[in-house]
Formats: sequence, C-alpha cells, structure tokens
Amino acid sequence: MFDKVLIANRGEIALRIHRACREMGIRTVAIHSQADELAMHVRLADEAICIGPPSAAQSYLNVPAILSAAEISGVDAIHPGYGFLSENANFAEIVTDHGIKFIGPSADHIRLMGDKIAARDTAQKLGIPVVPGSDGDLESAEQAEAFAESIGYPVLLKAASGGGGRGMKVVEAQEDMAEAFSTVRSEAKAAFGDDTVYLEKYLGTPRHIEVQVLADTHGNVLHLGERDCSLQRRHQKVLEEAPSPALNDQDRERIGAIVSKAIGEMGYEGVGTVEFLYENGEFYFIEMNTRIQVEHPVTEMITGIDLVRQQIRVAAGLPVEYLQDEITFSGHSIECRINAEDPRTFVPTPGLVTDYHPPGGLDVRVDSALYAGYSVPPYYDSLIAKLIVHGKSRNGCLMRLRRALEEFVVDGVSTTIPLHAELIENPDFLDGVYNIHWLEEYLAASDSE
Repeated sequence: MFDKVLIANRGEIALRIHRACREMGIRTVAIHSQADELAMHVRLADEAICIGPPSAAQSYLNVPAILSAAEISGVDAIHPGYGFLSENANFAEIVTDHGIKFIGPSADHIRLMGDKIAARDTAQKLGIPVVPGSDGDLESAEQAEAFAESIGYPVLLKAASGGGGRGMKVVEAQEDMAEAFSTVRSEAKAAFGDDTVYLEKYLGTPRHIEVQVLADTHGNVLHLGERDCSLQRRHQKVLEEAPSPALNDQDRERIGAIVSKAIGEMGYEGVGTVEFLYENGEFYFIEMNTRIQVEHPVTEMITGIDLVRQQIRVAAGLPVEYLQDEITFSGHSIECRINAEDPRTFVPTPGLVTDYHPPGGLDVRVDSALYAGYSVPPYYDSLIAKLIVHGKSRNGCLMRLRRALEEFVVDGVSTTIPLHAELIENPDFLDGVYNIHWLEEYLAASDSE
C-alpha cells in the first residue's frame, strides 16, 4: 500500500480523498493555490505545498509545479480527483514516467476515451450500443448535411474533444447546418484546441443514465449499478439519484452485463463511468469518464462500497474487495449539488461564508470543504457542497431530503439550496418522469410567469 499520496485537486473532492487516505493509514500532501491557503483539505493534510497564484492555469493545471511538489514531498502516488488534470492523458503519462503512481487508468485508456470519436468506435467494437451517427470527423458542412439527411433531423453536432456541455449544438433542419457547423468548430478550437466535429442523431426526450464500473489488475470487473443524471441545466448535472426510477431490474442487469464485459475486454484499471442516453427502453452510449465522478456518493450509499478506497487499492496493485455476486443495492439515494450561485440566475456568488450548519441525522451525508469564516474564491467551479441522502425507498429518501434541505444553512453567499427545495416538490420529479430537457423547460416556464 502507498505510504504517502499527493492530492492534485481542491474543494470537497480533495477533502474526500484525504479522508479515504487517512482511514487507510496513508499520509497526505495537499497542494494549493494562494487563494486556497486556508482551505479545509490544506488544514487537515499531513503536508501542504503552495504551487502558484489563484489562477487554475498557474496552479492546479501547472504540471511542473505539481510534479515538483510530488518530488519534494516524496509521495508514492498522485490522486487527481475530478476535473483539472484528472482526464489529461499527458499528465498521467508524465506522472508515471517520473516513477509515481497515477491513481487512475492508464494514459492510453484516458486518451482513448477522451476522444469521443475514438470512444464511440471502441464502444461499438466492444458491443456497447451507440447513438446513430457519423463514424469519424466531418470535414465540411456539406458532408454533415449529407449524413444528417441519411439519419434524419434533428441531429446533434459535437466536438470530439468536448465536455461539460461545450462544443455541442442541436441542428433542426438543413438550412441551419452551415452556421451550426461553423459555430461548433470554432467553439471546439477555442475551448479544446481541437476542431474535430462529429454528428449524432438527436434524441427528443431521453434520460441520462450512467453505469459505475470498477476493475482491478487481477481480472475482476464489477458494475455497481446505475445513476440517473437527467436533471441538467446547460448539460451540467444538478441532481443525481440511484437507482434510476426509469429502469427495471432487467434493464439494469442487461446494461450492467454489457458494460462489465466491455470494460474487461479493454483491460481497464480503476473506477470509471460509462454514460448513456436512454429512451424507449434502449441505451445509447455517449461517453466514458475515466475518473471518480462528482456524483459517486449516491452509488456508495446504495452499495455500501467506498469507491475512493477501492480506487486507491487498485492503483496499489491490490484486488477489489468484492465479487459481482456480492454487490447488493439497498434503498434509494439522491445527491443535490449545492453551488455558490444565485438560485434563479445562476450567477456565481463568491464571498465570505458567515455561518455554516450542515444537516445531519441517519443516512444524511454532506461532502463539503466549507466552514464558517471561509471565503469562497471566485477563481474556480462554484460547487461548494454535495448533500447526499439515503432512504429505504425513493419516497422515504425524498422525505429525508426535504428535511435535510430545510436544515442546511449557508449564510453570506447565495446558494442553490432553495432551488433544490423547490424541485423536489414538483409533481414530475416526485413521479420520476423527468428527462434531460425537463429542468431547462421548467426554469424557462418559471421565468415567464
């Protein structure tokens, strides 16, 4: 097992990784920007090293600074968390070349799944169902038009290196294609340095379903059920739940078996998430995330399995601690992403947290690095906490979530807590009949009233 791990991240995920390491007897090294000098993970880690100014480009994305911190502190491994460098194949490669273990899959697998065209092609070869679409790069709007005609409008233009909802545009008709193609290509080049674009059939009312996988170097491959991430705004997840209210046991077992078989054939190592659109009883692959997910706690709540612990064990060359037939799903779990944002306009609201009281009680978990007196910096993602609740049933979970949101106090900055309290009272959500477009339509209708 590792003696010392460097946590190459910040905020709640850095604290989450620190906690898992401490429970495993592993010492931690926190890196931080000047803006995060008083962050909770910095205060709790065994060692802390400042790696640069507030800007992420000069700190959390600064590979030479991170490697210098790793070498100075003498760590065995680096855990990248999510975001920042977690899916940067070059970073994983450089870490490995320096004799330090990267806690995640191989650079080759990160690179393969980071290219959405290559990922789609790989998924097809491994027997994973995909959305009908182009097999590779579209070189012109005319080529895109021809392909769209063959599968029918509407279609979705996507950047091959995209993510987080950027580099995507729905095209409803042929006359809109030229402008949309130019826009997506420009956005892709500006955001990702890669203007490769491909096309998929646009599904009208799908759910966003993702399957959690865990694989080690001893031939063990597990699927840990699915999460429903359909409540989204601008392709950004707002709330996640497990299991999905849209799936039955047969669907769950079917897609889990398909994914497990594919991951095994890939020779994948560590945790990963295979994401699908689900409509009319069919699954369509969209991408694979080769890292721990923001929403991993809902899976932990229904399985009782510490995913970060398993991730560290696998990276250390140890087998996972479970077999597939030992995995059971108990009850229901929902996670609310709490952002430092205005709950209606979604404008970020950095500033001083004057009072902080997280909810508690049976089966209520809060993953957050907040404390009273902490200043939320304006330089990073606005996620400040995750409220995760578990219940014996979905209804029981919702009752507990309602109570937990009422207890949750964050003063000094506006947060999205009121939005979550509102959403879980909506009849559509209560009945579990929402899709990936539901939230934006709901917000648009609310704004027009």
